[in-house]
Parts: sequence; C-alpha cells; structure tokens
Amino acid sequence: MTQISDLVPARLCLEDGTIFRGRSFSVPAGHTRTGEVVFNTSMTGYQEALTDPSYAGQILCMTATQIGNYGVCPEDEEAAAPTVAGFVVRESARLRSNQRAEADLGDWLAAAGVPAIEGIDTRALVRRLRERGSLRGVVSTDATLDDATLRTQARSLPAMTGQNLAESVSPKDRGVWDETLGDWRPLVMATPASPTRAYTVLAIDCGAKRNIYRHLRERGCVVETVPYDITPEAVRERHPDGLFVSNGPGDPAAVAVTIETLRVVAGEVPTFGICLGHQLLALALGATTYKLKFGHRGANQPVRNVLTGRVEITSQNHGFCVDADSLEAIDCEITHLHLNDGTVAGFRHRSRPIFSVQYHPEASPGPHDSSYLFDCFVEMMRSREPVDGPTMLRLHQHMHQMVGGDGGGVSVAGGMTPAASGR
Repeated sequence: MTQISDLVPARLCLEDGTIFRGRSFSVPAGHTRTGEVVFNTSMTGYQEALTDPSYAGQILCMTATQIGNYGVCPEDEEAAAPTVAGFVVRESARLRSNQRAEADLGDWLAAAGVPAIEGIDTRALVRRLRERGSLRGVVSTDATLDDATLRTQARSLPAMTGQNLAESVSPKDRGVWDETLGDWRPLVMATPASPTRAYTVLAIDCGAKRNIYRHLRERGCVVETVPYDITPEAVRERHPDGLFVSNGPGDPAAVAVTIETLRVVAGEVPTFGICLGHQLLALALGATTYKLKFGHRGANQPVRNVLTGRVEITSQNHGFCVDADSLEAIDCEITHLHLNDGTVAGFRHRSRPIFSVQYHPEASPGPHDSSYLFDCFVEMMRSREPVDGPTMLRLHQHMHQMVGGDGGGVSVAGGMTPAASGR
C-alpha cells in the first residue's frame, strides 16, 4: 500500500495563473502534460471516464471526494487505454476493495503515462471552472519547472475551439464489432421482438465508447466501424441499413471531412448520432454549434423528451452544443432538452430518417433510462421513416416493462424514482 510520504509533489496550473499543489499518485517526478481542465460530477465510473475518447486533450477533475476505492478492471474500459491528458482528485484511495479489480488506479495510470494529482481542494477548482469556464492547464511533477514557466505553458496552449481531435482517436482502418453486453445487460432492458433480419450499421468512429457498439450488437445489428474521414462514395459502396455517427473529442466544427460526408449521405439511410455525432449531423444539415461555458459531464444530467413528456437521467460528456434557433430553419425539431440550462439535448429531422442526442444512452456508467434510443434506431432502420413521439414512447415503455410500473429512473412530469446504475 502506497503511503502519502512516498508520493512526489505535483502541481496543477491554470491559464489564469492559479496553481494548486498536491501529490502525484501515478507517474514519478519529471512528467508534464497539458490540456483543457474540465470536471465530472459522477459518483462512480472513473475508469469509464478515463478511457472515454471524448476526454482526449483534457485534464479531468472528479468532484467525488475519494476516487480509486474499487480499483480498475479491464472489462470496464471504454477504450484500450486511458485517453485523458491528466487526472485530478481530492483523495486517492490507498487500498482497493473489489473482487473484480486487477490493479490499483494509480499504478494503471502510471503504466499509461498519465499524471494524476491528489490532495488539492477540488471544490475550489470546480468553483473556478464554473465561474470562468473551462480553462487550459498544465499538470506536472517536474520540480525543475518553476511556477512562472508553468503559467507560460498554460497560457500558450491552443484553445479547444477549432481543434479537430477526432482524427487523433478515430481508428485508422475499418473493423467489425462482435461483442454484446453479455452478463452486463441491464435488467431494465427489455428489447423489442427480434428484427426479421440483422441490420447492418456503418459506424463512423470519431472516438466511440465500446458500450455503444455493444448496445447495437445486443439488438442483433451487424456493426462495421470505419474511420472518421470515410468518403461519401465509400459509405454508399457498403450499402448499410443504417448510419451511426459516434461520440468523440474536440470542436465539431473543426471535423470538416466528416461534416462534408454527412452533408452528402445523412438520411439516405436511417442515421443516428451521439454526442459529437449529434453535433456533426446538425452542422452537416446546416445548423450551428457553440462552446458551452464549462460543459455537461456526469451521470446525473436531467433531460426531458419533449415528444413524450418523459424525464430521463442521463450520462453526458460534452463541451459544445447545437444552437436551438438554427435547427428550425433546416426542417428539424428539438426532441430533448437539458433541464439544468435548457440547451438542446436531441433533435430529429421532420422528413428524413435522421435523429441524434447530445448525451450517452449507453450510460457506462450511469442510469439506463435512455437505452430505448437504440431501439428507436433499429425501428427507424425497419421502417425507413423519421422517428416520432409515439414510437419513442412505445419503445421507452417496452424497455421498462420488466421492472413494472413506470420503470427505474423515469418520471412523467412528476416525481423521479431512483435510476438504475452500472456499467
């Protein structure tokens, strides 16, 4: 068990000049990494967050007070390795307690070269980020760098706006995803009757989480993954039943090649987007996006489906958003609204089979309130018509029929029941 006295000093420096001093619980002295500093309000799921490709280029702070108490397990990874630039916590657990764990969090991060700092006032850090917005920062265990040098480094970093980070996490070649949810299939998930055939989904991978593909496979889909820069001609050559556009990091407006492809092919077959994919579809159709002050990151984000009246507790991780007014001009309508700030959380095209959501219906970790959206995609591939409110309501109710009543974590305009959580 690592003792506090064994940990090397570490610093987190923000572009506004603020320096937080703590201790490294991963890499030894001499390491420095840079990125946009953001925070996540989830109580659990640190490993899923650390391996979510959407965090590429970012230093992640968890608001929960103790992190690492259940260690790390390969089954919980959303990518092959941690994708964050750095990690910040109030306290790192000295002892893991979980029969599934195969390593300590600190050792796992050290093996990946990710600097992780503990012992700082994360409440003060999050308050600063909420007041001033996400800030560029440097996390360092290099004692040879003075504070002034760290401040200069932080201020010289490029802003997140304008960065195409999808190209850094997208696969270089096509692939086929075969794994289902297996033993992790949620009890609340009662999928509709099996489709008459297996629908082929072409997934444009801009940094997808593994559990998104597991959900598609769970519904009998054949999932082919392709790089973010696939051409319209290559999409058409594959003759998919559906087109999926994944989550990913960075500024959506900077991913010009994907936007252009979607401008040509989106809606030729039923099309579904999640997170960055949601933003890319909006841009391809002619809407606009903008950067949020500090984003939405956590497994406790309330969203209202305005077509059904249902409220969902969702898992989210994004710093950009689709402009609501720009959707109306392109024959699209808002389907979901974030209840904390009224921002767009989902939209559909009125006449073409296209819909998308800003959040993560695979919810790994998090509540499973929104997994019915994968069923909506399958239904859209079957009918080849735009998804509508009655369809969403029917599939949402069907998803929860195994638990009876209104279903875990779902409300109808009224009181909310506790949401199911898990991988």
